[in-house]
Amino acid sequence: MRSRWPDKRMWDAAPVRWSISAGALLAVGFVVGRTGAPAAIPTGIYVLATVVGARFFAAEAVEELIEEREIGIELLMAVATVVAGLLGEWGEAASLAFLYSISEALEEFTEDRTRAAIRKLLDLAPRRVTRLHDDGREEEVELDDLVVGDRFLVRPGQNVATDGVVAEGRTAIDESAVTGESLPVEKGPGDRVFAGTSNAHGALVVQATATAADNTLAKVVELVSDAQERTGRGEQFMHRFARIYSPAVLGAGVLIAVLGGLISGDWNVWLLRSATVLVAAAPCALVISIPVTYVAAIGNASRKGVLIKGGIYLEELGRLRVVAMDKTGTLTRGQPQLVEVRTPEGRDDDVVLGIASAVERLSEHPLARAVVTAAAERGVRVPAAEGFEATTGGGAHATVDGVRHVIGSPGFVEDQGHDLGTVRVEVEMLQEEGSTVVLLADDRAVLGVLAIADTVREQSVRAISDLHDLGIEHVVMLTGDNPRTAKSIADQVGIDEVGAGLSPQDKAAHVQRLNDRFRHVAMVGDGVNDAPPLATASVGIAMGTAASDIAVETADVALMADDLHKLTEAIRIGRRTRQVVRQNLVLSFVILAVLVPGALVGLIGLPLAVLAHELSELVVIANGTRMARG
Repeated sequence: MRSRWPDKRMWDAAPVRWSISAGALLAVGFVVGRTGAPAAIPTGIYVLATVVGARFFAAEAVEELIEEREIGIELLMAVATVVAGLLGEWGEAASLAFLYSISEALEEFTEDRTRAAIRKLLDLAPRRVTRLHDDGREEEVELDDLVVGDRFLVRPGQNVATDGVVAEGRTAIDESAVTGESLPVEKGPGDRVFAGTSNAHGALVVQATATAADNTLAKVVELVSDAQERTGRGEQFMHRFARIYSPAVLGAGVLIAVLGGLISGDWNVWLLRSATVLVAAAPCALVISIPVTYVAAIGNASRKGVLIKGGIYLEELGRLRVVAMDKTGTLTRGQPQLVEVRTPEGRDDDVVLGIASAVERLSEHPLARAVVTAAAERGVRVPAAEGFEATTGGGAHATVDGVRHVIGSPGFVEDQGHDLGTVRVEVEMLQEEGSTVVLLADDRAVLGVLAIADTVREQSVRAISDLHDLGIEHVVMLTGDNPRTAKSIADQVGIDEVGAGLSPQDKAAHVQRLNDRFRHVAMVGDGVNDAPPLATASVGIAMGTAASDIAVETADVALMADDLHKLTEAIRIGRRTRQVVRQNLVLSFVILAVLVPGALVGLIGLPLAVLAHELSELVVIANGTRMARG
């Protein structure tokens, strides 16, 4: 990170002031001209209005021509202004200078306001923070003085100053500024908190894990600010088009003036008509139609917890035909949970679960943790266990209430000399449903069958349905899990195609095959373990990355909240952006198709061409900035 504070330069209001001054002078000249004053007076006022209005865009035109050797739109408008003035049409020249300068200033203001809304996120982090010393002393310090490892106090109603881990206290935190999640999230010791999020009621002591310069909020602001500067393919094409088109228009204007003057002998008429064509054909609305929409859309997405790294990825979101996604942690919770306990007739489920928890309590295996957690959540009595012994990859032994018990996979329990008998049928049924089965047995028989599964997220079914409603043709699940479990999960959520038993490289190859078939493919994963397929897809989408630096840096799109609805929101924004861009392009081409022939044959004069040209640009800007809302 370069600095905590990305470029926070205030928008330069000077062009607007000069443009308004030009408009005022134009109005004065018009009024004076109607009072019967000598013609030299309103003409002088119009000349002054022209100079004032053209001050910035004329200087920019000369700079582009000399330093960059480019003929831009500004040069077209400057030439048209000069030609109108030289022909004595200073009223038209002043009108052109005023209208073009005000539209340019408003365009800059609109884009800057959108970017400023993102930069203001930094203001959510307080500039001063209460640092706690080891002896309990409190000290008010500047946020920039806080270092990793410092402990600081977050009082009720305050915003969190920087990223950290809760050391003391419990509260609910509003994380909407970072993740887009509207509901407060309960926080307690050991939980992560992020800069700029709002503490609702309880006081917290937080240990800083990031400085002000590299916390989540600063990274979000810098990433979005950088993304708004990155151009997509459509925008790049439009810039290349303008570099060719603008010189062609200028050449056509010269040709019209020369040929018209030579043929008719009326040079004044054809010079003025040439200037009108220059104005009518200037592709202002066409060129601005894409960037203004992209800037607004990327800013809007970031406020909803969706970081889009640039226009090229925004375009791709709008074109997606296929979404491939990892299973664990994306469609499922990523944490094994006990989903069912089955016991032989006459035995109590809670008693069996209590014994299983007693045996597993000292184990660090994820399946053991699922059993212990379930017993705690259900409030069952857990007896004491002695003589715990774990066997890697198999199971564990322990003595509970004087009886030696074994817990583990069906194969492991069977290897310990137990006959599974009728239990085998239940084991196979549960495995067919996608569960991992653990058996508990004493020295005589199997006491219970425990089914553990990585459960499906509540929103997964709705999210997959929403993807299909958005026009996604194919939703694919890619997982390293076994085919039986994968098929069970896929059937539950409505997946179209399943790839199971895949390594990260296998997933990448599968995504490449999808690319070959459909071209526009997204891969959704955690951004770290799924790096190869994420990189292979047209757009890689990392999910739940608010606490993951690597994921935010490597993904093309980062969903800050651990919520699949952010995925559908990202695609919806991409689709809407593409629609708005298409509307703007159609409008721009229609305006050109009407104005240019009208100006060429003399049906449209310079004032009307200027007015229509600038109004079309303002309409395009207004339409594009709709993407900043909703």
